[in-house]
Amino acid sequence: MFALADCNNFYASCERVFRPDLQGKPIIVLSSNDGCAVARSNEAKALGIKMGAPFFKIRDIVQRHNVAVFSGNMALYGDMSQRVRWVLEEYAPSVEVYSIDECFLDLRGMTNIDFDAYAKEISAQCWRQTSIPVSVGIAPTKTLAKIASKLCKQYPKLRGGCYMHREQDIEKVLRKFPIDDVWGIGRRSAPKLHAIGVHTAYEFTQMTEGAVRSMFGITGLRTWQELRGVPCIEFEDGFEAKQSICVSRSFSSEIYDARELQEQIANFASSLAEKLRQQRSVTAEMVVFAYTNRFKDSTPQAYSNGLVSFTTPTADQRKIVADAVRLTQRIFKDGYGYKKAGVIATKIMAEGDVMHTLFEDTEASEREHKITSALDSINATFGKGTVKLAVQGSGKIKTSSDNQSPHYTTRWSDIPKVSVK
Repeated sequence: MFALADCNNFYASCERVFRPDLQGKPIIVLSSNDGCAVARSNEAKALGIKMGAPFFKIRDIVQRHNVAVFSGNMALYGDMSQRVRWVLEEYAPSVEVYSIDECFLDLRGMTNIDFDAYAKEISAQCWRQTSIPVSVGIAPTKTLAKIASKLCKQYPKLRGGCYMHREQDIEKVLRKFPIDDVWGIGRRSAPKLHAIGVHTAYEFTQMTEGAVRSMFGITGLRTWQELRGVPCIEFEDGFEAKQSICVSRSFSSEIYDARELQEQIANFASSLAEKLRQQRSVTAEMVVFAYTNRFKDSTPQAYSNGLVSFTTPTADQRKIVADAVRLTQRIFKDGYGYKKAGVIATKIMAEGDVMHTLFEDTEASEREHKITSALDSINATFGKGTVKLAVQGSGKIKTSSDNQSPHYTTRWSDIPKVSVK
């Protein structure tokens, strides 16, 4: 058996943890620069607010219904996600992190367990320890577990847990489950299925194996088999290093000054180096890019980018930032207002796989490693950005976050205060 634990309306639920006055009230969380609604509570969905709706288009609804609006607070959401995972790890030998708000649990080998009660217990324990509502679906395959978790959201009487295993029950659910909502059926696949009269998950399972393979290849065939109760999507409980890393942002307003753009890209590069070290990787190549606001036709347009190759792959913060700043100087054009910029690391490899050149100064490399390790240790202890390079300036990214909540769990100054009388 497999379980899928899915945090309900995760970003909105995180905001509610420290704002109990918002229970039962509509909440939306906005994307970077407060542009679009990327998370909505059930109450906000009921008002007709769509996922990805531009904030300026829904402002009237927000004001009319007193919707609570928050800027994204990834520090808070990431920390709350970790707390939920700690609870889940108590209930399964292996946990696969699928996204910030979803985890698969490997329950294979666990016997003599009432899985329906088990699913409900996991959900209840997550609520008791984190105050985050979690829907837990248990089924013979990962795809069916996904569907089971969705049922929890649709039917409150399930009390957060659903065990779906009997063939007749699975068929009953699949007959009503839209094919568009099946995990593994992409936006391009759904219209193809509709065109041949397949609108539900059950109708998809009734297609022949040859027809599925012909239309969607091995990936579609795996989904077809999973829906038929045959587990064939591997459980990945190990950490897999990313093969490319991008750190980029849109700015709250255009940047016309070269030095200001260098400062912003220096911060992106610093974050990039940190991400590399976190997964014990190095990069042999880095791209720096910056482009103007394509929605302003009346202003000069430019997409500028530059590439640097490292003789010896590196994750050294000083080197990566220095080269990113140098590339920024090269690609910057006077008179252009840059709206978005970023850095991308490619040709990533494990730090242990680096082949050093014959004439390389290995002592210098060791010193660099000790320095970056010390920086990481200080920032991990006293907070991100405690120690940074001078070229990073204030260390702040030029984005709008006027409605961001405090960093309740990751910043000492924002820890909630309780008055006892």
